[in-house]
Amino acid sequence: MSDPYLNFANSPIGRSVIERLGLPHPPVLERYSTHGSVFSSGSCLLGMSSTGTLMTHVAKIMAAQDNPVFAPDNDSVLKAALDTELNVRAASLELLSKEKFKTLVYDASGLSDTTALADLHRFFHPVMRQIAECGRVVILGCTPEKTASSAQRTAQRALEGFTRSLAKEVRKGATAQLIYVSPGAENLMESTLRFFLSPRCAYVSGQAVTINTSEHLTAVDWKAPLQGKVALVTGASRGIGAAIAEVLARDGAHVIGLDIPNAAMDLQALAQRIGGSSLPLDITDYQAPAQLTQFVLQHHHGLDIIVHNAGITRDKTLARMNQDLWNQVLNVNLISEERINDALLNAEAIRHNGRIICVSSISGIAGNLGQTNYSTSKAGVIGLVQSHAEAYAKAGITINAVAPGFIETQMTAAVPLAIREVGRRMNSMSQGGLPVDVAEAIAWFACPASSGLYGNVLRVCGQSFLGA
Repeated sequence: MSDPYLNFANSPIGRSVIERLGLPHPPVLERYSTHGSVFSSGSCLLGMSSTGTLMTHVAKIMAAQDNPVFAPDNDSVLKAALDTELNVRAASLELLSKEKFKTLVYDASGLSDTTALADLHRFFHPVMRQIAECGRVVILGCTPEKTASSAQRTAQRALEGFTRSLAKEVRKGATAQLIYVSPGAENLMESTLRFFLSPRCAYVSGQAVTINTSEHLTAVDWKAPLQGKVALVTGASRGIGAAIAEVLARDGAHVIGLDIPNAAMDLQALAQRIGGSSLPLDITDYQAPAQLTQFVLQHHHGLDIIVHNAGITRDKTLARMNQDLWNQVLNVNLISEERINDALLNAEAIRHNGRIICVSSISGIAGNLGQTNYSTSKAGVIGLVQSHAEAYAKAGITINAVAPGFIETQMTAAVPLAIREVGRRMNSMSQGGLPVDVAEAIAWFACPASSGLYGNVLRVCGQSFLGA
């Protein structure tokens, strides 16, 4: 589904009209192309607090990209990068006021009390106007619950408010994210930095994720990180599900697309297009978990990735909603996921260092009028992720969720025009997202190098102003 206002606003005549009228100007977002660089192209600026602990690891990761890298003159970054292959150039205040930076990374892990938060202002204040269009800002912190003192925990928790506000100020399609790194997880940062510093996170902003420790430190081919992996995507015949299947296949996975039998033709067409396979199956059927498990064991000897994307809406206010409409949504969106996970895990059909990724919704975070059934199910998906994350991680399997906001699909095309326009404009990007935006986030969680990510809920909503 296209956005006519977005196209008009970025035409020569449209730009002039909306500027005069003071209307929102949604930027054209920079998304990933297989012909482009993994990192966003342009100058990079690094900074850190004087006692930061992560910059050496950042420098090793950034050495893999070809963009020029700068740090404020006399900054601790220069010292931290000495033992790496990264060439960091010292930047004077004059240069900082002239250069446009496509990526900025600030190591705030050393902020030990609230007085140290002044370091954030010192670094960001001079360069806020120098962030390029569709720029990427990443702030690194220490997981608050795992800090050495209550004073440090307070300061580290403050980073979340700073990051979310910063994300609303950068504008012009730029994003800002916060990565909390737990002690011992420093070597597991690469997949997350690569995602947040790339065009792949075009519609993800103002988010905080936590990287935990893991025994799986996996080297991957970043051009095909899922090579040799087997993934199953439910609800794959169209929309977000089809986009997920296509992106996972692009990254090297063999994808099994699953959807209801009535969608078998679309499912087969998708499988042919991406070189995958199809499994027509009603996941609410009592026998479905066993049939699914048997299929993946028989044909692929197990799964590396399962994406629970299948979902339906049956909207009515609670006073007008009958039991059947309630049950339909809960069965598809939540209960089937629990049953499928249990069947796969009991049969040991998810391989070690496997991935379970669930599609929730910002409706499950904020609620929506007329969606008590849907919001309940999607909040339950978040509960499913958070309640099982630690136990699954001990078994060598990660579970995370994405929570899409307004995404341009056939489902949102049926939303009344006025509500549709509110959904599109009430976020930092002033536009709806695309199915590929959700798919890119799922591919990041699915990456073998993302073993430190579990129990996270990532909103893919352009930093929605409502409920996010």
